[in-house]
Amino acid sequence: MATDAPPPEKGSPDPGPVMPSTEEFIAVQQSEEFGELRRTHRSFAFPLTIGFIAWYLLYVLLSNYAGDFMGTKIGGNINVAFVLGLAQFLTTFLIAWWYSRHAAAKFDPKAEAIKSRMEGGA
Repeated sequence: MATDAPPPEKGSPDPGPVMPSTEEFIAVQQSEEFGELRRTHRSFAFPLTIGFIAWYLLYVLLSNYAGDFMGTKIGGNINVAFVLGLAQFLTTFLIAWWYSRHAAAKFDPKAEAIKSRMEGGA
């Protein structure tokens, strides 16, 4: 079975962007622009991840070791554990929404510029 594609026929549509070479990928990876993109992502994502993990572990530890506190009634059958458990879901969705907005504003334009230059051969 042949793995090489036949050459395009005359008048056929453009096959799309040309894949950059390994050397071009390495050059972009070592560029200041790519380094800035990575730093921007890490400076946002890592603290947010650490904060959420700490918040989750606090909930687990309180559930295990502070049963009286977690069982404190707030109103009716609703206690502190229930409220904090729902807050876990809320913070998960808020973090996802915040990350999406931040990525669209800060990461995506820089990544798209790098991608366009790589695919355009510039």
